[in-house]
Amino acid sequence: MWWIMNETGGNYCSKKSDDLCSNVCGQESSQVTGMSRIRCILRGLDVKTYIFLFAIIPMCTLGVYIHGQKISYFLRPLWEKPPKPFHVIPHYYHENVSMANLCELHGWGVREFPRRVYDAVLFSNEIEILTLRWRELYPYITEFVLLESNSTFSGLPKPFVFNSNRAQFKFVEPRLTYGTIGGRFKKGENPFIEEAYQRVALDQLLKIAGITDDDLLIMSDVDEIPSAHTINLLRWCDEVPSTIHLQLKNYLYSFEFLLDEKSWRASVHRYKSGKTRYAHYRQSDYLLADSGWHCSFCFRRISDFIFKMKAYSHNDRIRFSHYLSPERIQKVICKGADLFDMLPEEYTFKEIIGKMGPIPHSYSAVHLPAFILENANEYKFLLPGNCMREG
Repeated sequence: MWWIMNETGGNYCSKKSDDLCSNVCGQESSQVTGMSRIRCILRGLDVKTYIFLFAIIPMCTLGVYIHGQKISYFLRPLWEKPPKPFHVIPHYYHENVSMANLCELHGWGVREFPRRVYDAVLFSNEIEILTLRWRELYPYITEFVLLESNSTFSGLPKPFVFNSNRAQFKFVEPRLTYGTIGGRFKKGENPFIEEAYQRVALDQLLKIAGITDDDLLIMSDVDEIPSAHTINLLRWCDEVPSTIHLQLKNYLYSFEFLLDEKSWRASVHRYKSGKTRYAHYRQSDYLLADSGWHCSFCFRRISDFIFKMKAYSHNDRIRFSHYLSPERIQKVICKGADLFDMLPEEYTFKEIIGKMGPIPHSYSAVHLPAFILENANEYKFLLPGNCMREG
């Protein structure tokens, strides 16, 4: 029979094959279904291969889906080099030392009169932190400049929160330039585009506020708070770098969780018309040590945590809906863990491993903004040992 098949152009198929596989290797092989082929192939696999295909591979796929972000951050040292180090300027201060001596210790001259200082911020919903910031800086600020949008960076509509609470800030009203801007509400757009749009608008508001050449301009987010003595030093001293970044102690949720001292985005500029642009990235190689506090996600209410998680430029870190659970958020705060279940954003494996896990609790309330301690009952949620939040 086999020679007849050869003469007719057929293919040889062993009689030991079952009906299913004979179809695959027989004349109808071009017409057999894909499922039949798979079933035929699977009949020849052993138990170990089955375990690998139906257990190991799906588990690995699920693990990558759930923890892919962590894997990416852990491998960061392989694909990204650390930025150029700053030239760190030692910071000298004591309340009993004269300004002339402090300027001299920094290698700077002292002025006959201080420069004017403008503090400009984009505002979202951080009422308590804005209060701390302005109370801390009030003695040395010529004009407070605040811009508020009815849109978050992520394109969500929001009320004008500051405008609704403006009565709380009567103490700065004579020195306040307040402006609003309408959001563009473009769905699916990169949040950093909306953020940049608002920062450009803040440039225009500064001109309305009356800033002129050689005035000092503080560029920082609301929760990046320079210490009062730092700003007083910079306004009195001459020969300070025209742009200088401020090293801030980096806190999370409250002043109980000191993460590190690597916050550097806050900066002070000697204003130059047509050249100075409000921004939140590195603009200088100079960094003044120990210049204040960065208190990120330092809110009184759980609802404010949820709002910021959805509103700010990194809202893509909400990979699962349960991240927004109020019960989960409360547990994360008291533990000092990460709201987005992320690994530390570092550039060496040593630093990543060293900072993995919850932030150690701190029991020090020394060298904090004075207004917190003067109003401890009102701002108890920001002090060590008070992790429970409202709502």
